[in-house]
Amino acid sequence: MFFILSKTLDFVLLPALWLVVLLLGALVAQPGSLAQRRWLRAAGLLVLLGTNNALVNEALLAWEKPPVPLRAVAPADAAVVLTGVTAIRKSPHDRVYLQHGADRVTNALWLYRAGRVRRIIITGGSGAVLSVANTEAKDLATVLRLAAVPQQDILLEERSRNTRENAKFTKALLARHPDIKSLVLITSGFHQRRALGCFAQVGLHPQSFPADFYTTDRNWTPDYWLVPDIGALSRWSTLLHEMVGYAVYKVAGYC
Repeated sequence: MFFILSKTLDFVLLPALWLVVLLLGALVAQPGSLAQRRWLRAAGLLVLLGTNNALVNEALLAWEKPPVPLRAVAPADAAVVLTGVTAIRKSPHDRVYLQHGADRVTNALWLYRAGRVRRIIITGGSGAVLSVANTEAKDLATVLRLAAVPQQDILLEERSRNTRENAKFTKALLARHPDIKSLVLITSGFHQRRALGCFAQVGLHPQSFPADFYTTDRNWTPDYWLVPDIGALSRWSTLLHEMVGYAVYKVAGYC
C-alpha cells in the first residue's frame, strides 16, 4: 500500500500538473469573469516562479548534501549504490539505458579505482508498479562489469523498491558478509538526507558520498536570475517529491 501511495504522490506533486489544472479552470470559467482572471493569474504566477532557474537552484542548494572530495573519503570495505538511474522499461533489453543520475555508478567506480572501497554493493530491484524484464541492480552491475570490475567485487540486492527497503535489505545482505564492516553511501545529493536516515534507522552508519547534483554553482549573471528555464519545473518536482517523502518517512519512523 505504501508503495502505491508513493507513486500516487509522485503524480500529485508535479507542478506541470498544477499548471494544467489552473489552465483548465480558466478554460471552463465564465469568459471575462473574476474567476477566470484568478485562474489565469495563478497560472501566470506558477509559470513565472516555476521557470525561474535561480529560485529552484537556490532551493536545491539548501537541500542537497554538498559534494565530498575524494581525499576526504576514508577507506571503506564497500560502497553502497542506490539505483533509480536506468530505464528498465525501455526495449530491446540487450543493453543498459542510463538516465539522469548515472554518476551514482560512475562515482562508485571512481572510489573503487581510487582504492577507497574494496567492493561495490548495488541495492534496488524495480520501482515500477508492473513487472519488468530486469532489475536495476543487475543493469548497473552490467555497467560495472563492462568497466572490468571483477564479479566477486560486486554484490547485488534486488528486492528493494524504495529507500527504506534499500536500507533494510542491505542490512540483511551484510549479515551474510561479516567481513564488510564500513560503508560509503552513494545516492543523489537531494536524496542523501533521507537515505542516510533510513540506513541509520537499521543500524548502518555509512560515510556520505553524494552524486547526481541538480544544482549549479551560484552566480550573479543576468541569465541565472532572469532567463526562464522550462526544465526548472522538473527540478521543482524533484525537490518537492523528496521533501515530502522525507517528511512522510520521518513521521512513519523510517528515517
